[in-house]
Amino acid sequence: MAEHPAASSPSSKSGELVELDYDLWAETGGKWELLDTTHAKVAEAESFEVPAGFEFGPRPHLLGGEEFPAAIENAILNTAAGKEVEREFPPAEAFGERDPKLIELFSMHEIERLPEMRRDDAELRLGTVLTIHGRRGRVVTYTAARVRVDFNPPFAGRKVRIKLTVIGPISEPTAKARALVELTYGRGKDFGVHFHEKVLTLTLPDRSKFDLAWHSAAKARLIERLRTQLHPTMIRFVEEYATPSEAKPAEAKKAKPTAAPSTSAKEPEATDAGAKSGEEPAKGPAKHSGPKHAEAVAAKSE
Repeated sequence: MAEHPAASSPSSKSGELVELDYDLWAETGGKWELLDTTHAKVAEAESFEVPAGFEFGPRPHLLGGEEFPAAIENAILNTAAGKEVEREFPPAEAFGERDPKLIELFSMHEIERLPEMRRDDAELRLGTVLTIHGRRGRVVTYTAARVRVDFNPPFAGRKVRIKLTVIGPISEPTAKARALVELTYGRGKDFGVHFHEKVLTLTLPDRSKFDLAWHSAAKARLIERLRTQLHPTMIRFVEEYATPSEAKPAEAKKAKPTAAPSTSAKEPEATDAGAKSGEEPAKGPAKHSGPKHAEAVAAKSE
């Protein structure tokens, strides 16, 4: 196997954060399909569909974690840093055999009440990933009244091949924190990270402030991982809201005309309200539209 330019070192330990390069394939009908890769050239050669915002390059990986099946995690764990290896795994050692009992039926009413389906941009379609009672599954069919969800791992029943290189450990505290954000929630580069005197401060990007996925699950899990990896005395999450500048009137304020001395106390000078103080007339409260509701999911026959 090819060697990475960096010198080889002993196997890493479970729970350690490392940078990982890999190409992951699954067999379908006797052909190998690219499932994921960190290499732009490999993706281009296979006409791999790249999600919006995706960036190629080594990724953070928590050894012995849950990103890959146990057999693949063990292969990564036992790979010396700097060494490229390639392994093939049968379905039982990869994502498991397919179990028909893990395909379940739910009412559309149950699905519409899920947090991820109550967002403004929510859309129900084939392949939509849902979390139901702590389990993640994919929508395989739906009608106006029923939704069938498959809780089998996405690549269950398929042989898997992986080519990987463990680049090396991630040890710098700020890099560790950002890597854990990326692994737990994603968008690690969008977070502000500051670690000083054992106090870790994370500044949230705008997207996360109103994201149910962040508040309901990712935040608590990230706190646990940060405590395990960095042992901070304090973890702070900062939400910043800039106050928008007030809109300027379309027309410049007119100078108040000099009034002639009043000749009669009974005849007050005719002016607009507030003109004597040089202020503009008070305006009524701004009208705000109501909250935008998510559009109803279109019914679709099986």
